[in-house]
Amino acid sequence: MITAIVLINTDVDRIPEIAESIAAIDGVSEVYSVTGAHNLIALVRVARHDDLADVIPGRISKVPGVAATETHISFRTYSQHDLEAAFAIGLEE
Repeated sequence: MITAIVLINTDVDRIPEIAESIAAIDGVSEVYSVTGAHNLIALVRVARHDDLADVIPGRISKVPGVAATETHISFRTYSQHDLEAAFAIGLEE
């Protein structure tokens, strides 16, 4: 599995709609609205390097309102989190 972190600059007035459009793209596992120099960060997980071209410049960059992207490809993962379990802390009955 290849993971890419995509920093995205968008039309600020449309961040929620743009984020939802990006999140619906196959290969995009998560989209975060963030502070700082970029408006959104998307995590892309694909089987092959060639698939990155289909997802990032082929789909994400073409979402209306996306002005620019900057992609960082992960070499190695040092920790894995069970996000569902992390967010469920304290919700047990």
